Amino acid sequence: MGRLTKEEILGADDIERVEVEVPQWGGTVLVQALTAQQRGVFSNQVVDQKKGGRTIRLQDIQVRLCAISMVDENGRRLFSDAEMHQLAKKSSAALQIVFEAAQRISGLSDEQVEEFVGNSDETQSDDSLSD
Repeated sequence: MGRLTKEEILGADDIERVEVEVPQWGGTVLVQALTAQQRGVFSNQVVDQKKGGRTIRLQDIQVRLCAISMVDENGRRLFSDAEMHQLAKKSSAALQIVFEAAQRISGLSDEQVEEFVGNSDETQSDDSLSD
């Protein structure tokens, strides 16, 4: 294995996609790994940095990761940010299947997800998608 050039790195098809069966929905969905940019946006969306601490939107973690990760054959998101509230009304068990697949292929370990929550003494925000 040789040293890569900038062109080889930028040209590499490194965004994994997996077909995930979701029995509750009666079919499969295509789940795509997050890009580094999407991961940063995701982190910022679920953790509000505030003076003196952070507020964690726990309810949003599952829904937001699913919405960002479910794509069509062309890699376009199935659910926009504006449609996340609709997705939040779907089965938690079904979303958990998608969440776990997205978490795995995006390199988000359980420990990293816990970092969003566990490193904070702050409380969950009332500003969630469930409204």
